[in-house]
Amino acid sequence: MRLIVGLGNPGPEYAWTPHNLGFLTIDRLAEKLGIRVRRPEGRSLVGLGAMGGTEVALAKPQTFMNASGEAVRDLVARFAADPEEMIVITDDAALPWGALRIRARGSAGGHNGLKSVIGALGGDAFVRVRLGVGPAERPADLAEYVLRSMGSAERGCAAEEIERAVQAIEMILAKGTEAAMNRFNRQAPEPPEAEDRNDPGPPSSGRN
Repeated sequence: MRLIVGLGNPGPEYAWTPHNLGFLTIDRLAEKLGIRVRRPEGRSLVGLGAMGGTEVALAKPQTFMNASGEAVRDLVARFAADPEEMIVITDDAALPWGALRIRARGSAGGHNGLKSVIGALGGDAFVRVRLGVGPAERPADLAEYVLRSMGSAERGCAAEEIERAVQAIEMILAKGTEAAMNRFNRQAPEPPEAEDRNDPGPPSSGRN
């Protein structure tokens, strides 16, 4: 059983924010595989199925981003999953829009969700697929930036990133993490135009 976890914040107000690209990638995987991610398990919503002949559990933690590790720890125990074989999908504001980065292990890089997962598991040896959402210039409030609704150009860029992330996960399962890194860790295209973005709304405390 391979555990594939997308990080994000639950609730419709967060559905189309940059910080929810992990959830959106799980949704796309589920759609492609015909899996319903609705079953409550380990403080997450989970769907079970198969991907390329491998049994998978797709999961969306419902603990909010900063406490993602609590849900992931429960999922690892529930499914007797090997953390080194787990795939965690996140947004990454340190990468530009359009960039996709795969790593077999590493630090949280300032991402609160990854920080929570590393702390809960007691180590960083798990595969992570990071989707870039970083602006050309760092905003004054990064939490506000990742928690506001994406504009139309950003949504188009996110859709392309998500499709590539799905392909990358398929390759990880079929050929291994290193093969996927060699294939997908490429230079990003130009980011979406700033004027196409929606005005940011105020974020909710503790959910970044």
